[in-house]
Amino acid sequence: MLKIINSGCSGYMGRVVTNIAESDPELKIVAGLEKEITAQFDFPVYKDLREFQGDADVIVDFSQPEALDNLLAYSLKKNVPLVLCTTGYSAEQIEAIEIASRKIAILRSGNMSVGINLLLDLVRRAALALGDDFDIEIVEKHHRRKVDAPSGTAHMLADAAAEGLSFKPEKIYERESVRKARDKNEIGISAVRGGTIVGTHEIIFAGQDEIIELSHTAASRDVFAVGAVRAVKFIANKTPGLYNMNDILY
Repeated sequence: MLKIINSGCSGYMGRVVTNIAESDPELKIVAGLEKEITAQFDFPVYKDLREFQGDADVIVDFSQPEALDNLLAYSLKKNVPLVLCTTGYSAEQIEAIEIASRKIAILRSGNMSVGINLLLDLVRRAALALGDDFDIEIVEKHHRRKVDAPSGTAHMLADAAAEGLSFKPEKIYERESVRKARDKNEIGISAVRGGTIVGTHEIIFAGQDEIIELSHTAASRDVFAVGAVRAVKFIANKTPGLYNMNDILY
């Protein structure tokens, strides 16, 4: 049985991770970590991970970037693998993650959905196969409460497409300010915000007289927790290194 520390346990994603673990005989949440403890759980919850005196096999984190320093310090001291599901890390934090991964196993992804990570690979392959003859446009749709635009996943998709191209593309976020024809080196990214849309990402490859579209739609945010739990099982016994969801798929 894998013993898990659930960082960000009071948040929506943290609660879904707990629910999945409770129904899986291979998993057990032994502790939670939360900046403000506002609810009761069937496991102890700490504001400071150093207060936890038990054993753990993996830490899964759906919290905030400011929690990273303490998570890395604890994991390095206790030799506990990390699954980092939080986004918004600074360049310095990403460097700290890379340095820590030389001593412990860390899996980090900007999107924990298995489907999205498969889509990233398909986009990379499509861009490689279609080359310079197709224009690439990305449209992402999210609920009205999402404050960042475009989404981090849209950036991941654009970067995946760029890996398959023979040139370095420029990301274009709006076309209103410049009246000109589309340049070949562009990847257009458009954001839609409205209602309760969980998340939809569409990638359009538009060529001469033909269009190829790849898309992914999340019906609920639970898919991200499902991917995170799959990552927990994957990372538990891995050697030190920096892993991502692609390592799980193939």
